[in-house]
Amino acid sequence: MENKGISDLKIGICISKFNYEFVNQLETSIVNELLKKGVDERNISTFYVPGALELPLLLSRCCKANKFDALVAVGAVIRGETYHFEIVSDQSALGLMNVQLQNDIPIMNAILTTNNDAETKARVSTKGVEVVNGLFETLDTLNQI
Repeated sequence: MENKGISDLKIGICISKFNYEFVNQLETSIVNELLKKGVDERNISTFYVPGALELPLLLSRCCKANKFDALVAVGAVIRGETYHFEIVSDQSALGLMNVQLQNDIPIMNAILTTNNDAETKARVSTKGVEVVNGLFETLDTLNQI
């Protein structure tokens, strides 16, 4: 990947609409932090799918479009009373990792996996900044290779 200025970076944000009352806050936090760091608003694209299990396909399509320098997967998987939580958490993370490795494009994981609403609210307040900082650190490291 070529070394670009921050304002020229093209970032795709892929968002699961499930638990959107939390996801929306996280999405806003990530976009605001990208803008604060200097990414041009015109270079931030957002895409939506119903749930976390659909994110790997959306991320894969974004990779194949050859339009983005990095991607962010955003979602919230909150533990319920069934085993479904483990399936969604594990498989969405595995899918994200596979897409990243197969396409050689950094994908930041902002899919919260929490036990309850209170934990989710707490993570939403800090995760956006963490993810954007991680994105820039990853891009800086990759540009050194």
